[in-house]
Amino acid sequence: MRTTVDITLKQSEKAIDALSGALPGLSRQKIKDAMAKGACWWTHKGKRLRLRRATKELKPGIRLQLYYDEKVLARTPENPVLLEDLERYTVWFKPHGLLAQGSQWGDHCSLLRLAEVRLERPCHLVHRLDADAAGLMLIAHDAKAAGALSQRFSGRTMTKHYKARVAGLVDAQDQLIDAPVEGKPALSRISTLEKNEEEQTSLIQVSIETGRKHQIRRHLAGLGHPIIGDRLYGRAAGVPLQLLAFHLEFDCPLNKRKMLFELPTEQDTLKQN
Repeated sequence: MRTTVDITLKQSEKAIDALSGALPGLSRQKIKDAMAKGACWWTHKGKRLRLRRATKELKPGIRLQLYYDEKVLARTPENPVLLEDLERYTVWFKPHGLLAQGSQWGDHCSLLRLAEVRLERPCHLVHRLDADAAGLMLIAHDAKAAGALSQRFSGRTMTKHYKARVAGLVDAQDQLIDAPVEGKPALSRISTLEKNEEEQTSLIQVSIETGRKHQIRRHLAGLGHPIIGDRLYGRAAGVPLQLLAFHLEFDCPLNKRKMLFELPTEQDTLKQN
């Protein structure tokens, strides 16, 4: 079942009562579960926010929205791994398939929400990583830290290295790919780490100087070597997208030190043979 509800309250009542009245075919327990998983929204003081508490008393004029999708709500997320806690921000391993942040249909399968629940602290997204990809991500715990760290990404002062298992045999050493993405400049550099002649695949390191949407996936597909498991720019496979963010290095604007984070071996899903 997939449905949406958009109502404006005419009288004071609890959120669960208003939604139950608008969705008589859905049990109160299922509505509560959807709310807990971030599928309900309300407009409060001009801001659109998730509403998780079913018993919240709402005033007349409040707009209430529910985005109910049984398939989304039934998903069970793979747990991320907390690698380092630096108080104002944390470093995580995001597994394949886990969203960076939720959608209007829910956020229980997102790194941002899982970090928030586990740490019981405010969590702010600093950067993104494709849901299909895995690897290092930073989560900030106050707005100023989020802004300062985000500038490191947008200002191209963050060194980011990825590993990708691609189709075909690639011979490259610091090869520059300069190909616009959606009309915007996009620069990537690739180097071959190993080749597997039996499987006709290559493991390569990718460093990006810009951060366009799906930049690595598009650049590698444009070379004729799509990433294994890339259902958008290559072909689906029996494995997740073989793309891994394994190295972050930057001058931290918060502690004024050079920071380097590398993925531990146990989380390296693309280890060299």
